Amino acid sequence: METQNPQDYRSEKFRREEAYLRAEKRLKELKGFYWHAFWYIVVNVFIICMIVFNGGDFFSFGTFATPLFWGMGLAFHAMTVFGVDLLFGKAWEERKIKEYMDKERQNF
Repeated sequence: METQNPQDYRSEKFRREEAYLRAEKRLKELKGFYWHAFWYIVVNVFIICMIVFNGGDFFSFGTFATPLFWGMGLAFHAMTVFGVDLLFGKAWEERKIKEYMDKERQNF
C-alpha cells in the first residue's frame, strides 16, 4: 500500500472546500437574481393593473416607466450574474468558427 503525504491530503481538502465555497457563492447569486426577477414581475403587474383599473391610459409612458427602468436594472443584474457574454459567449464563438470551417471545407 502506498503512503500518502499529509500535505497532499490537506491541499486536496482545501481545494474541495474552496470549490464548495465558490459553488455556494454562485448559488446565492443565482437565487438573488431569480428573486429579483420574481419581484420585478409581481410588482410591475400590480402597478400596471392599478393604473389601468383606476382609469389610467394603458398605452402611456407613465404606465411602463417603472417596468422599463427597473428592467434596465434587472438586465444589469443579469449581466453580473450570468456574465456579459450571455449572447455572444465562448460557445457561440466556437459554433461560428466550426460553421465557417465547415463552409470552407465544402467549398474546396
